[in-house]
Amino acid sequence: MPAPASGPSPAPVNPRSRVLVASLMGTTIEFYDFYIYATAAVLVFPKLFFPSSDPTTALLSSFAVFGAAMVARPIGAVFFGHLGDRLGRKKTLVISLLTMGIATFLIGVLPTYAQAGWVATALLVLMRIAQGFALGGEWSGAALVATENAPRGKRALYGTFPQLGAPLGFIIGNGLFLVIGALLPSTAGADPTQPSDAFVDWGWRIPFLFSAVMVAIGLWVRSRLVESAVFANTRETGKVRKLPLATVVQGHWKQLVLGTFIMLATYVLFYLMTTFSLSYGRAAEDAAVPGLGYSYTTFVLMMIFGVLFFAAFTLVSGPLADKYGRRTTLIWITAAIVVFGLVWVPLIGLGTLGVVLWLVLGFTLMGMTFGPMGALLPELFPTSVRYTGSGIAYNVSSILGAAVAPFIAVALWEAGDGSPWLVGLYLSAMAVLTLIALLLGKETKDVSLDDGEAATPDAEADTGADGSRAAVASSAP
Repeated sequence: MPAPASGPSPAPVNPRSRVLVASLMGTTIEFYDFYIYATAAVLVFPKLFFPSSDPTTALLSSFAVFGAAMVARPIGAVFFGHLGDRLGRKKTLVISLLTMGIATFLIGVLPTYAQAGWVATALLVLMRIAQGFALGGEWSGAALVATENAPRGKRALYGTFPQLGAPLGFIIGNGLFLVIGALLPSTAGADPTQPSDAFVDWGWRIPFLFSAVMVAIGLWVRSRLVESAVFANTRETGKVRKLPLATVVQGHWKQLVLGTFIMLATYVLFYLMTTFSLSYGRAAEDAAVPGLGYSYTTFVLMMIFGVLFFAAFTLVSGPLADKYGRRTTLIWITAAIVVFGLVWVPLIGLGTLGVVLWLVLGFTLMGMTFGPMGALLPELFPTSVRYTGSGIAYNVSSILGAAVAPFIAVALWEAGDGSPWLVGLYLSAMAVLTLIALLLGKETKDVSLDDGEAATPDAEADTGADGSRAAVASSAP
């Protein structure tokens, strides 16, 4: 009896669990690396790398280096976007994760200013720029892995998993700093808002060195991915662009501008709640620029409690954005951010309960605004330039928002004589700009990611003459 004719073997696909773990694991590591720098920038780097007789000047210098990485992020977005749109998502994600891991590990072995002078500061700046360069290619790749492999109607939900890496990275990074701080406590009579001598001498290095372990796990997970059917279709049909950057700037500049400003309020809120709040919460009440006067351990525990709401509402935002649309959901959340910025002082004035409520509300709004971005930004661009386009919009916004937010916040805090009312007003103003961008934009919930050249409604793609939509959908995990 003749053997049955064998057709072409189906293209390998990524199981759902692998997609979710790979997109979550990578961004968790990347944000962990970023957070431990942010924490060290507040706790020890002003003293170790930016000696100054004025603590505020040293802190601002440390934040300036923190912001330098944000400037490097759009450059990384262009570089990794080019690789991702031409070579594929998998290889690019491995390279970006490895770059971030090496830079973070090297920060953990740097000499201090007392040991090497300005060379130590220059090396820290270089490693920080390398971190920003790597993160410039990480987020968009992880978001594409999640959304391009998502089942129909669940793209925003899948897109929240790379976003979930932000709160998880925060909890792991700050939790590790908290454990080290507890094991290396300040001596009796020392200022509880300041880390111990042992922590400053060597304890701060441990989280940076531990990053190597996490990166090794992340690389193993990502090495098992296969390219999405969406990108494979673009490559097979010859629609890969030779210069994705030129294509996206010439043909999709409106989406770049809108995407950049849609992310603005998210970035400002993100870094005010994670970086500025740590400085404000720990500053002594009788300092030159007074703060809340909490000990490091107490305030970080309060922040971690707030970040739990960040994680929970990141996941909540996905189904809401799938049901009601990305634009509608974000318009309401951004309006709430405007109001939140105006009530900072009344909330904080309620004492510890008010401070906790301030953190919980801020991180809840953070989860609600950050979650839908994993789907919205990739949906603005066609497959052939999606890595480049979404990466540039996301990371240019980091300059307008995150790069300057801590610096501006400290200056406004100082101008307000220790009151953060101007900082809250700054957040509200940035949220208004995001609200305008959302109102000018269009809903992307029903566009198809399966078309290699243009975003088209799912209904149209489902009835395409060549049946490509159905073929891709049937192979989705």
